[in-house]
Amino acid sequence: MLAGWIAMAWAGAACAGLSVEADTLSVPGLEMGGMQADIDTAADAKGLSVKLSAERADVPALGWRKVGLGLDGALGRDELGRWVFDGVVRLRGAPGGALGRADVHIVADAAANTLEVSLKQDKAVAQVALPMDQTTHAQITLKGLPAGWLQGLLSTVWSGRTTAGKVDADLALDVLDGGVQAAGQFALDGVGFDSPGNTLAGQGVSGGGRIGFDNQGETSVIDLDATLRGGDLTLAALRARLPAHPVQLSLSARSTKAGMTVRRLRLTDPDALQLEGELGFAPGGSLSHLRLDRFNARFPAAYERYGTGLVSGGAGQLRARGEIAGQIAWETGALKAFSFQTGGLDLALGDGSLGVDGLHGALDWSATENRPSTRLGWRALQVYRIPNGAAEGAWRSTGGTLSLEKPLAIPVLDGQFRVLGLSLRPGAASGERLQTSLALTQIDMAAFCRALGWPEFHGKLGGAVPSLRYVDDRVELAGGLSINAFDGFIDITGLSLAQPFGDAPVLTGNIALRKLDLGLLTSVFDFGNITGRMDGSIDDLRLVGWAPAAFKANLVAGEGGRISQKAVNNLTSVGGGGIAGGLQGTVLKLFKTFGYRRIGLSCALKGDVCSMGGLGPTKDGYTIVEGSGLPRLTVVGHQREVDWPTLVRRLKAATEGDGPVVR
Repeated sequence: MLAGWIAMAWAGAACAGLSVEADTLSVPGLEMGGMQADIDTAADAKGLSVKLSAERADVPALGWRKVGLGLDGALGRDELGRWVFDGVVRLRGAPGGALGRADVHIVADAAANTLEVSLKQDKAVAQVALPMDQTTHAQITLKGLPAGWLQGLLSTVWSGRTTAGKVDADLALDVLDGGVQAAGQFALDGVGFDSPGNTLAGQGVSGGGRIGFDNQGETSVIDLDATLRGGDLTLAALRARLPAHPVQLSLSARSTKAGMTVRRLRLTDPDALQLEGELGFAPGGSLSHLRLDRFNARFPAAYERYGTGLVSGGAGQLRARGEIAGQIAWETGALKAFSFQTGGLDLALGDGSLGVDGLHGALDWSATENRPSTRLGWRALQVYRIPNGAAEGAWRSTGGTLSLEKPLAIPVLDGQFRVLGLSLRPGAASGERLQTSLALTQIDMAAFCRALGWPEFHGKLGGAVPSLRYVDDRVELAGGLSINAFDGFIDITGLSLAQPFGDAPVLTGNIALRKLDLGLLTSVFDFGNITGRMDGSIDDLRLVGWAPAAFKANLVAGEGGRISQKAVNNLTSVGGGGIAGGLQGTVLKLFKTFGYRRIGLSCALKGDVCSMGGLGPTKDGYTIVEGSGLPRLTVVGHQREVDWPTLVRRLKAATEGDGPVVR
């Protein structure tokens, strides 16, 4: 642009006092409007005073639109006969505020057929050298250039923007009819950038390398071989915290209206991560496909530098140690293939919900091809604080399904958890994704309670799940589990879990209680001693986010027994009732236990309200305890509707020994 204007000044060098105006001027790659040029003899009469201006200038190849331009300086010849211009250039509205006020020095040497332009603003320097008979070709040197000054050029291939940092470069540039070609060396110092949706962003990135750029028509190509040091990078859900030592990055990116494809992607961080592959982005910037032909990750460095964006929510941070290598292919929201091998890997979610020690072996799966059998095992596995022992299984991928070839036995809490069969479809976006059959035998309930931090009670957990299916974000269980506890049985059937990996999983099922020894049960929960046997049910149970949302519970002790004064007090508190039959607190204090014929309590939870009931209705409530013998004790509940939070507080106080005392 400047060369064209100076050429006008040279042409008018013999015409001091020349003033030229033009509405528009169009040359290949440049269009200007509202132009004015004033050329006059300099004050010292040794050269020319030149003032040039344009209201608007468009340079599509550089991404410049409606940029105002002003040039003011002196033009003369030096002792070698070259034309020399010294002055000031001002651009208005250039991307990144480029050349708002810069010193300009131009030397035109007709004998050497060269034109040299030097621009300096603050500490930023740009130098351009080009043949006078081929001004579309230039050699460019940039030193300390604000990264924002390149915003216009970058906008021709990318919808993002630069935000900080400096750039040095030595480039060969060709301005063509359809765009720009450039190639050369570059260096970055603390460069920042971002994009719509923050799908591609960086902060404080430094480094250098070689770049090639070709922007013609609707297609742009970038070839990059770089060494990066320090700073943060974001690519969709991937976040990289680059180390101080060199990280090698090379790629070839092709951008069109249909999106961007990054081929020949290679990253080498020697002690953390190496990968080779390809990825693509849709026009909106979202990831459209990913193929890693090779990756090798060493932990914990790989996670700390490149993996923190992959684990979020309640799980918190990931703790990892070891090494893993493999391949992966993902396209349009679904896995297409993966394989990995590890000689030893330890992984644990920060909240302790899931962890594995000594993971070893391999898995190999494809959505379209059959793969050979592999073996994968572990030294220890922890699921929701439940410790599991060592196990190893044989796996094979056939027709898009990854299957366990033989039953897998896993030691757990002095018992055994057997996976009798398992089929997994990793590439399924909907429908059935997993089908398995399970069996549990002789799981120690005391150890189970200790692991979960529950009040400890003895017994065994066992059962069979002939079919567990994961279908459309819902886990469905056929069969059931039976817990042998309190010298009776707790049977769990009809279990299903919706949105198991969401923020608010929904669990439904039914629970049946058979012949539980109330003496053992009440001793564990410090409710107050009750003897006898209890039956009951919790039907239509529904938990949302692991908190009760609905159920119909009915508990009955129908064979008689003894009940302590503490238990009477707690049952009275739970039912919001009192003692019937004329017994006073002073009389109650004379007895430690009372005989009863039946005890019954029910609760139907809907929303935050529990509809209470008991053995049957009374004049002003419902019977909870039907006494037997002398003194004959009857406990009546008066509150039929109780807020669920209130009932929970009452139950907690009762089981912690803090219930009220009837006086």
